[in-house]
This record gives sequence, structure tokens and C-alpha cells, in this order.
Amino acid sequence: MGVRISLPVQQLLTMNLKNFVLESYDEMKNKVTWPKFSFLQNSAVLVLVASLIFALFIGVVDLGFENIMTWFYDLF
Repeated sequence: MGVRISLPVQQLLTMNLKNFVLESYDEMKNKVTWPKFSFLQNSAVLVLVASLIFALFIGVVDLGFENIMTWFYDLF
């Protein structure tokens, strides 16, 4: 069992798809404000530094919990 789409509906869907692609291309080319490369570099460095700080913090907390749990289990 399948759904049959009549020819005018197929043409309408094809025209809508074509129109969508053309309008999307026009919008990306002429209406979107793209950031400068230097801004992207600065943002990437900021994300990298923040990620490293966060990873170090999580690592220190994990190491602390590991030591606490080892000490706790050694007591009993």
C-alpha cells in the first residue's frame, strides 16, 4: 500500500522545494551578517581556555572525592 500523489501536487511540491532552495541561498548570501575571522579566533580561544579551566576543576574535584572515598573505605 502506498500513497499516490497526483501530478499537480508533485509539481507544486517541486516548485516549493526549488523556491525554498533559491530563497535560502539568497538569504545566506545577502541577508546574513557573518562574523569576522578575528572574532571567531577570539571566541575559539575563549572556549578553549574555559574548557581547560572547567576540565581542571572537575579533575581536582574528582581526585578529591577519590581520596576521600579511599580514606573512608580504609577506615572500615
